Amino acid sequence: MKPNVIMLRLGELTLKGKNRSRFEKVVFEQVKKAVLPYPKLTFVLEFGRIYIHLNEEPYEAIQACLKKVLGLASFSPVFTAPLELAAIQATSLAAMEGLEDEQAEFKVTVRRVNKSFLYDSQEMNKLVGGYVLKAMPTLKVNVNHPKVELKVELREKLAFIYSQNVKGMGGFPYGTNGKAMLMLSGGIDSPVAGFLALRQGLKLEAIHFHSYPFTSERSQQKVKELAGKLCGYAGEIKLHMVPLTSIQTRIHEVYREDLFITLLRRAMFRISEKLAEANGAMAIVTGESLGQVASQTLGSMNVIGRAIQLPIIQPLITTGKQEIIGIAETIDTFSISIQPYEDCCTLFMPPHPSTNPSLRIVESIEKSMVWLDAEVDEAVRLTEQLWIGAEDKQQFASLF
Repeated sequence: MKPNVIMLRLGELTLKGKNRSRFEKVVFEQVKKAVLPYPKLTFVLEFGRIYIHLNEEPYEAIQACLKKVLGLASFSPVFTAPLELAAIQATSLAAMEGLEDEQAEFKVTVRRVNKSFLYDSQEMNKLVGGYVLKAMPTLKVNVNHPKVELKVELREKLAFIYSQNVKGMGGFPYGTNGKAMLMLSGGIDSPVAGFLALRQGLKLEAIHFHSYPFTSERSQQKVKELAGKLCGYAGEIKLHMVPLTSIQTRIHEVYREDLFITLLRRAMFRISEKLAEANGAMAIVTGESLGQVASQTLGSMNVIGRAIQLPIIQPLITTGKQEIIGIAETIDTFSISIQPYEDCCTLFMPPHPSTNPSLRIVESIEKSMVWLDAEVDEAVRLTEQLWIGAEDKQQFASLF
């Protein structure tokens, strides 16, 4: 027997306070976007839940789509039955069959929404539980701490029966906490930082700095692929491709020693801030993890961050490398990130970059660079904008 309905739970975060209806609407729209390839589906939105009626569409494929929807706490495949005892018992057994552990402890919880149904909840608990236990004698009853809870909802026209609870992405609905700019390199960390920012309800645009022709076009393609993976959670992402070759070369002409990376990163942050302000973003998201490289010591981040006024969000700041890699594997960016294509930060890298730069010295060097502001403005002007995932934009727009 195949499920007829999927029950989606929006989670406690989406239901709090005056934002509840707005959060529900955003998640509902994202769910419909995620399952767009399945036109037979129909939807019902209730308080804290969305019901998807499958209408013969494949549950397994739709389940994979739903696992990427931000703000979705969990979901369950639901079997429906007529409001008849024999049908409810048989369908309850079908919902329990196929358990990995046939000796699991279970309980039955019946919720009688339809008060006209012949049996009350307590009676149904016994009638359904006894029927399942007789058919599956290796099961054990545990009403306090069951491994499996078989739930039966007696609704107005049908019984909804389910025993599985599939974990969703959780977090906040996409875009409900504002907009930020992600500094997206080709490495492991920044795509993971972007994913975590998305899960906290941020709408993202991405900025990538390239040093063509010193770096290859393949390195730019790599970043587009990483942005494409993030589109699995965001629908589409605007990617700003910033040419850094000129400003990078001019800084190197003035200063080639241990503060080169500090000076370059400060210029990159200034460019990012200007792009953020021009595109309505209120923060910069980066992939720093404390102590991983010279520019990610507390001293370096302090000096680099002071180049701009916008808040800098660092989702990975206290996260270990193996944990970051684990998330990268989960969101399917790791195999792309480890491809051996160089990025701009490898160009002109000094042998011993400073881990504790002096703000006073850095600002003094920058004062001698009378061309710096003009180069920053020129990099912004020459930035190319691409929409990643935009091929679905018109389809999505037609839904709402």
